[in-house]
Order: sequence, then structure tokens, then C-alpha cells
Amino acid sequence: MLMSLRIRNIALIEQLTLCFSDGMHALTGETGAGKSIVVDAVNLALGGRADRELIRTGTDKASVEAVFDAGKNAAAMAFLAQQQIETDGTVTLWREMNRAGRGLCRVCGVVVPLSVLRELSALLMDVYGQHEGRFLMEPQYHLQFLDDAGDAKHQTLREETRAACEEFLACHRAWGRLVRENEHKKARVEQLQAALEELRKAKLKPGEEEALTAEKEKNRHWEKISTAVRGAHGRIAGEEAALPLLKEALDSLQSIADIAPEYEKLAARLSSCYYEAEEIGYELGGMLQAEEYDPRRADLVESRLDLIRHLERKYGETVDAVLREQARMQDELERLGAMDTEIAELAAKDRKLLARYREAAAQLTASRRALAETFSANMMAQLRDLGMEKTSFAVQFAPAPDKPRLPQPEGEDSLEFMISPNPGEPLKPLGKIASGGELSRIMLALKSLEADRGGVDCMVFDEIDTGISGRMAQVVAEKMRKIAAQRQVLCVTHLPQLAAMASHQLLVEKNVEDGRTNTSVRMLTDEERVDEVARMLGGLGGVDDSARAHARHMLEAAARAL
Repeated sequence: MLMSLRIRNIALIEQLTLCFSDGMHALTGETGAGKSIVVDAVNLALGGRADRELIRTGTDKASVEAVFDAGKNAAAMAFLAQQQIETDGTVTLWREMNRAGRGLCRVCGVVVPLSVLRELSALLMDVYGQHEGRFLMEPQYHLQFLDDAGDAKHQTLREETRAACEEFLACHRAWGRLVRENEHKKARVEQLQAALEELRKAKLKPGEEEALTAEKEKNRHWEKISTAVRGAHGRIAGEEAALPLLKEALDSLQSIADIAPEYEKLAARLSSCYYEAEEIGYELGGMLQAEEYDPRRADLVESRLDLIRHLERKYGETVDAVLREQARMQDELERLGAMDTEIAELAAKDRKLLARYREAAAQLTASRRALAETFSANMMAQLRDLGMEKTSFAVQFAPAPDKPRLPQPEGEDSLEFMISPNPGEPLKPLGKIASGGELSRIMLALKSLEADRGGVDCMVFDEIDTGISGRMAQVVAEKMRKIAAQRQVLCVTHLPQLAAMASHQLLVEKNVEDGRTNTSVRMLTDEERVDEVARMLGGLGGVDDSARAHARHMLEAAARAL
């Protein structure tokens, strides 16, 4: 049940807080006062389209907060638990939008994606707008209306059919991709074999490019390196070089090392220098013997690097990337080799899943045909209550197509609602012959059936009484009151009969203060309700004593009937 609604900077509403209780609430007011703004705010809180045009002029952002008592709503509580959102049964939906196009959604204070807000709100409230009768005009929506009237077993069949369809389509698409790929397999295999042969001949190794690049750099500077190494070796290890002189100096210091500690320390330090220089001399000598410039080796290094970089341009940016691509192409080649077997396996699975889908769809069709009889009988009973006792209603299934069609999530059926408003007249498509008033009553009949079998705790009707007047207005009002006996109902209406039948009446008014137009909504007292219903009765003639008397009589009669 909706407990409260707080609106801020929505269209003509600067700030507004409304409180609700159970039963039926009627929102009335002059045309243009802003009744639809309240419904727009409700839709925004439920996750509807955030139109920046709704933001009040002169402000940068708007928000709406709807607070529900959902403690007895098992589906909503289970959904909240699944989302790990804690609540004591009170559920707060809050949404904000700004002129930059950004928005924010919260559930019980927790920031959530818009999709989560929408999924939860569908379990809390159902909004039927005055323009939604167009769905009744389109046969493609009739199947959903019928399915929604089914019991838990029927809903299970719907879900099984949808799941079987999705599983089949996933397999069928995979099989189709393989078949198309198989048509070009020969060329691809040849391409892969040529590439792999090129890479196998190259025999690339990790780290090879770095080592060859370093060797190339040494070859490029070989003369400079050779001169430097030979010069360094000669100055360290030659007869007149540093090493013999260091040895003489060491011998001199060692001869006096036992005389004083400072001589011993200097001798030790010089000993380290001598042996380090000796080691360097050995290494330089080894370099002179081992490293000789080889022009053929230099050419081989250049050629190998050219090959590596050619392969990197074709298969990857580095040797490691080329090796990974080689492994991937090998896997692909092996997969292509086994493709015939894979296609055969997928084809068998495809047939099996199609048979499973056809079986599920057939069971759903049987359930729908049985449901259609009950649904039609229930609809005719509801329509009799709504003054359409001479109207015949039926669900007409389209003939099965000559060729089986691709599986659909909703099953194999195509159907349309048919009516005959007058006895003796044949049934005709609902969307082609129903008037606006008839569509409103048919939609109300559907909502009545929905209320009878459960559904959400709160239902909002935005001028569902469009096209209805006179005696039918009283009939619709009584039907709405029956719904409100089981569900909380909020309705925007221009009918005095419906307003009188409500348990609570809210007046929507438009005022100008300090040069700004503002819409306000307030709960009417019993006496104020008399004046408002009288206004609705009076029309262009205004409010007179007879209108007030009539209004008072209507309200008293409605109160006695509660």
C-alpha cells in the first residue's frame, strides 16, 4: 500500500506531501489544474521515463519519494532480500533528476540501478493511464492479457516455453554460425596451414629478439670495442703496465706491514686493488681471444632480425605475441578439422531442443485454449456488471501456419479479442469496433479480474472513465469500489459518481502566488467534498443549491453502501 508521496519541483508543483490510507482515493479538480502531474510524479518514482521538461522552471533538479507498506507483499520482500536491501516492511522509492540529464535512484536509502527500481516497483503498484487503452486496440498485446490471467501452473508453462525457446535459439544460432563458417573452411585451413608452416620454419624463441638486438649493437661498434678492450688490457697486464707496478708497490708495503697498523691496512687495501686489476686483466684477455669480428655472423644476425620483425608485423607486436598467435592458430586448425563432427553434434542437439520447445509450446497452447474459455466467461460477467450485458466476448485463435515458424518466446499462438456489442451481430475484432467508452470499461473489467486473483497492492487509474457518462458512470464507480475493497486504488477522475464513491477525495488546485503558478493538492473534508462533487455535477451552470443537495445525497448513499 502506498503510504505517502513527496514531490519536489515537478512541473507546477514546488513542494507537496500527500498521505494515503487503504480504500479508494479520488483526485479531482478543474481541467488544467495539474491532476496528471501527480500521476507523472508517481510514474517517475516507479522508474518511468525521466523527462527533463518535468523539472519546474527556475530549478535545476526535481525529486519524488514514494513510501510503501510492503510487509505483507511476499514478492516484494523476497526481491529486496535478493538485492540485499534491508527493510522492516516499509519500502521507500526515491528518484532525482536534473537538467544535465543525470539521475539517481534509491531504494530504502540504497543507491540502485534504474532497472532494479523498475523491477521492484512493478511488484508494488500498477498504473493504468488514460492512453493505455491503445494496447487493447493492438492484437499483439492480447496474448499477454490472456496469459496474465492464468494460474501458477499456466505461468510455469509460459516460463518453460520461454526457456526452451531461448535454449533452442542459442543452439540454433551456434549451429548456423558453424555451417556458415564451414562453407569457407577450406580456404581458411589453407591460410592457417601456410601461416603455421612459416612460423614453424622460423622456430622463434622467447627472448631471442632482445639477444640478437644486443649482438647487433656490439657488431655495429666492433672496431671501437676492440680498440678499447685491447688498450685496456695492455695498460693493465703488459710488462710496463699497471699490474707489475701495483705488485711492486704491494711488496713494498707488505715488507713494513708488521711495524705499524696503518701500514698493514694500506697493504690490505692495495692487495685488493692488485687482485681486482689482475682479475680484470684476465677477463680482458679472454675477450681478446674469444671475440673476433665475424662478418658472416653479423649478416646472419641482421637477416634473423629482419625475419623476426617481418613476422611481428604479420602476427604480433613481439615474439611472445607471435608465439601466442601461433598457438591460437594451431587450436583453430584443430577445431576446423573437427568441425564436421561438431556440426553433426550441434544439429542433433538442435533437433532435440526444437522437439522440447514444440512439446512445451503445445502444452502452453492447450492451457491457453482452456484458459480462454474461462477468461471469456469471466470477462462477460465483468462486462455485465459494467452495463455491457448484451456484449459477447471471445478469444479467437489464429489458424496454425502452413509452415512451422521459428520458435518464439511466447509460444506458437496468435490470438485476438473479439466482441459483439449487439445480439445477433457476429463477433468482430475488438480494436476495430469498440468505442472509447467501451474500451475503458473493457480495461476496467481486465483490471477487476486482476484484482480478484491477486496482483499488486496498489492500482492507479488515470482517467479510466474517459468516454463514460450518465448511468454508466455509476456502474463504473461501483466496479471501482469493488476493486478498492481488495486493493488500494488511486484514480484521477472527472466523474462525480466516481468521486462520490471514493473513501477519500483529494482536490488538485492551481494558484498564482508572487507571479508564479503553483499546483497544490489537499485532502477534502466531508463538507468540502459536497462542494467539489457539486461543482463536478454543475458543469457550466456552476454550483447551486440543487447541485449541493444532489452531491450530498450521492455521498451519503455511497457511505451507506460501504
